[in-house]
Amino acid sequence: MQLQTQSFALNLLPSPNFAKPIERREFISLKRDPSRPISLRCSVSTTLDTPATASTHKPFPAEVSRSIMELSSVGTLSTLTHDGWPLGVGVRFAVDKDGTPVLCLNRSVSPDKRSALHVQLEQCGLRTPQCTIQGSIGRPGDDTVLKRLSATWREKFGEEVKEDSLYVVAVDRVLQMEDFMEDGIWVASSDYKNASPDPLRDIAEDIVNQINANNMEDIFRFCNVYVDLDFVVSETKMIWMDRLGFDLRVWSPRGVYDVRIPFPMEVTDEKGAKSSFNGMSQLAWEVEKSYCPADFNKVKLLKQVVGSSHSHKGGGQ
Repeated sequence: MQLQTQSFALNLLPSPNFAKPIERREFISLKRDPSRPISLRCSVSTTLDTPATASTHKPFPAEVSRSIMELSSVGTLSTLTHDGWPLGVGVRFAVDKDGTPVLCLNRSVSPDKRSALHVQLEQCGLRTPQCTIQGSIGRPGDDTVLKRLSATWREKFGEEVKEDSLYVVAVDRVLQMEDFMEDGIWVASSDYKNASPDPLRDIAEDIVNQINANNMEDIFRFCNVYVDLDFVVSETKMIWMDRLGFDLRVWSPRGVYDVRIPFPMEVTDEKGAKSSFNGMSQLAWEVEKSYCPADFNKVKLLKQVVGSSHSHKGGGQ
């Protein structure tokens, strides 16, 4: 699957303040001298209420599931007991290079190999995306595979493991959910295995926490400039960030909403993410101060948050 993203381009006339690229990785608030001439053209595409595709500027569900599995280390394994009853137990797990879960168990499994591994990832106390892997649990096939999985376990947990206690879940399909009490999307085994985890997954939480702690003025400004709102925002926080953009939680007298704001272009690392954020902050400030026109399409889709323990004002505090 090849994602295509639309972007906005800023064409700034040369000036002493912008003669060289910004090398700092911290989030900053650039303030341009309004007396200096500026020309720009930009396009922030609106999101659509459809499954994740290029048009939504969101990673595909398979990518999200792979990211959840990479970031997590504990889940709930459900199997059928010898007497036919379902049983769910907490387990630790690692994942192989294609996303196959690797488990260390001190008990034998039922002859009925069907199983489900449910994994949750809390995102900054505001949202809990989940994936449930359905498949057959069993022992790895040969010594070469066992040695590779042992190395995978050692890299994940920093400990040796007995090879006869290793099991894998052969993935048949995956259910990916954005949060509690939401409908899920089924992901085929081939899509899951071929997907790549998000490149920002290991740093996303730290970046979001930095922004929520130090750049709240910018986040409010993003709501007012990039999102088509007809109500006053009383509070807002960033939920998560990935290679295509970020999600905001917005509180208002009318209710609680999530909104997706795309990056100008896809990012692949921390420097790119922070550079994009800083550029968007600069543009939003100039639009707010009427130093340049809002020559772009605002995000129109607001997803109302209902029935969630994370939907209260000040969630995660």
